[in-house]
Amino acid sequence: MRTQIGIVGAGPAGLLLAHLLHLQGIESVIVEVRSRHYIEHRIRAGVLEQGTVDMMIETGVGERLKREGLVHHGIHMRFNRREHRINLYELTGGKAITIYAQQEVVKDLISARLAAGGQIFFEAKDVSVDGFNGTTPSMRFSADGKTHELTCDFIAGCDGFRGVCRPSIPAGVLTFFDRTYPFAWLGILVQAPPSSDELIYAHSERGFALLSMRSTEIGRLYMQVPADADLKDYPDDRVWRELHARFAIDGDWKLTEGPVLQKNLAPMRSFVAEPMQYGRLYLAGDAAHIVPATGAKGLNLAAADVRLLSQALADYYSSGGTRLLEQYSQRCLRRVWKAQRFSWWMTTMLHRFDTDNAFDQRRQVAELDYLTGSQAAMKSLAENYVGLPWD
Repeated sequence: MRTQIGIVGAGPAGLLLAHLLHLQGIESVIVEVRSRHYIEHRIRAGVLEQGTVDMMIETGVGERLKREGLVHHGIHMRFNRREHRINLYELTGGKAITIYAQQEVVKDLISARLAAGGQIFFEAKDVSVDGFNGTTPSMRFSADGKTHELTCDFIAGCDGFRGVCRPSIPAGVLTFFDRTYPFAWLGILVQAPPSSDELIYAHSERGFALLSMRSTEIGRLYMQVPADADLKDYPDDRVWRELHARFAIDGDWKLTEGPVLQKNLAPMRSFVAEPMQYGRLYLAGDAAHIVPATGAKGLNLAAADVRLLSQALADYYSSGGTRLLEQYSQRCLRRVWKAQRFSWWMTTMLHRFDTDNAFDQRRQVAELDYLTGSQAAMKSLAENYVGLPWD
């Protein structure tokens, strides 16, 4: 087989890249190790920046997003049993965030890709990439009972943190920057109307908690737990007791309970690989960087990466220019590191650390107090939260 761009991974990065390339008349083939059902039902992130929403709508894959997405103009910070709203919309000149689950983004992109005649190999096995340090990159894999070799001009590694692309780059080429946080998030999906029409970030003496949602009938809640936590130690009644305690506020607000549809643990870490390219292999999304979920940046960074990569490839095929391809990593990493800084700041401001002493705890509260009392500080958070400029 032969195509222009070989894409490893059918997550948001790979699918969006294929869609953007298609709009430029550039062919691609996607190879994915998971089943279509798995990636369309895997519960992941759900907060889309304004720029991500705008790009999906402008490129023709945002119709269901416009119908079903929940537009939020603010977020709430809760500490010392009091709540403070940060008006994202007013502080950013009319920008907002939209709650629309990652698996719904994936469904929309898969439908668009297949409707356009695009090729996606699901449940591929023994995937490998080769030749990307020369002029004839190739991908090998097994699918549908056959062994395939795909030759291409470029390879896009959109296969996540544990994918094959990044480890295929020779040792010593990449530099890794890593931070593992001493806690995890326990998340539950709940069949109940959310207890707030906007996200609530809660700082408490018992640890962090977040109230989010997936629809007007499905809630998504998280709470900080030890990094080595075991789900069997957190039956539903214990989870609800903790959430009630962490969201406690003076007044008549009440946390609505409901049947727990799903429960999971997610480690908290920061990771960046530099550079995000080697030869004709380009990394995007989680293959190149991971951010703690506190800042809601993971999917949005993936979208920003592939936007730049699609522009660079379009320039190459239209004019033969390589400048944008050569600058891909540098351009991406400027935004990546700003998102890492913001996610780190949100995480350290809101979570309890075992190493914190009384001074650290008072300092945290003072920072939250300053944030919610300063227009300048709230504007800084709002600008980052709704999404920094693409370039």
